[in-house]
Amino acid sequence: MERTAQIQVVPRAFTGATREVDPGDCFVWLREGWAIFVGNLGVWIGSTAVLMVLLFAANLVPVFGQIAVTLLLPVFAAGIVCMCNHQQNGGQAEIADLFAGFQHNSGRLIVVGVIFATGIFGLAAIAFKVLSGGAIGSVITGRLAGFGIALSAVMLASIAVFILSIPVIMATWFAPLLIFMHDMEPLAAMKASFRAGARNWLTMAVFGVMLVIALFIAMAPLLLGMAMLITVLSGATYASYQDIIATAPLLLGMLLLVPVFSGAAYASYRDIFVEV
Repeated sequence: MERTAQIQVVPRAFTGATREVDPGDCFVWLREGWAIFVGNLGVWIGSTAVLMVLLFAANLVPVFGQIAVTLLLPVFAAGIVCMCNHQQNGGQAEIADLFAGFQHNSGRLIVVGVIFATGIFGLAAIAFKVLSGGAIGSVITGRLAGFGIALSAVMLASIAVFILSIPVIMATWFAPLLIFMHDMEPLAAMKASFRAGARNWLTMAVFGVMLVIALFIAMAPLLLGMAMLITVLSGATYASYQDIIATAPLLLGMLLLVPVFSGAAYASYRDIFVEV
């Protein structure tokens, strides 16, 4: 009797290999992000509102709340990825998917949050320490020039933090997605994310500029309100305006911005990583 040999095929492990994409693909990602958003409008608006409320409530807790928000951002990012993945593959996204990161690889995701927070806050502390040390002494003396020096030092420190934080952002941009979708270890996921960003630095820079512009547009009502506070209104008059009028457009802008750019980021992952 002839026996047929059975060969067990072991799936190849995800390595995080990437491809180089064109900067023009950013517009394709945004179109896909918009399609994901309008494909399930109610769920995306609802989940974004829930996320904003949770983050706002956590930030009300001094120090510990802000730390918790920073550590849990990758976990919530994984939940948003889960929503995008369900919808992109013909399923139905649900608000409950926002918390999927707490159920799958949550420890690894929090490690990414710890590394991100340590990198960003560490760089900020060092930059402000180095650049503002002498300026503070000038301010204490009461000299007018000292205030100008202090302001310049703060601006230089902010620019330095932004430039130095770019590698940290590159390493953590795709990391939550790679951990959640492909069960990668935190350091391996961050290395793959950094390689993807470095190989596509121009494309990611264009995408970053588009995100900054969108954030500015979303926050424009708040900035306009602050300008009115300084130049026109006073005290309680402006406070009532800010509570009743200025906050609503900002919230509406964020309810649109978060889902669309989340979908676009998911589209960029599918475009850049070869094995997807």
